Amino acid sequence: MESQNLTAITHAIQLSVAPAFLLVALGTLITILNTRLGRIVDRRRQLQAGPTEWTEECITEANQELAVLNQRRRLIYLAILSAGLGGLLVCLVVASTFLGALLVVELAKLVASLFVLTMLTMIAALSLFLREVYIAVNKCPNSGPLLLTRRNDKRRSPGLDCEPV
Repeated sequence: MESQNLTAITHAIQLSVAPAFLLVALGTLITILNTRLGRIVDRRRQLQAGPTEWTEECITEANQELAVLNQRRRLIYLAILSAGLGGLLVCLVVASTFLGALLVVELAKLVASLFVLTMLTMIAALSLFLREVYIAVNKCPNSGPLLLTRRNDKRRSPGLDCEPV
């Protein structure tokens, strides 16, 4: 009996290796998403701390960029939430695998269901990430010839082609 239990636990350890790699991948994805979120927040703060006196054109341009940044921030937040939920589900997969082996209970359907849910959350996180990257690339402000149209005025807000009044 003890030998069978040890064999079941050894098998559970072997089965938990693949989910452990998935957990590492999800952690890496969360790190990438968190870095992007930090850059979005920094850019938002930079825009909001700009000059106190802007032209109407500059205010419009800044508000448009803020709207895009808010959309990107929301997508990144949802992607982080989805990846975090996926990480939690991976942990439940590993825990269920060990509990099934230790308690000699058939949890194959539960483990399979949790793994499928994990894949769905990872698909959602990656889809949200791709959508955020698409928005960042295609709705990026000042996508024209920036260096030719900017002046060397240090008082302007960085990234905007307008200057204070």
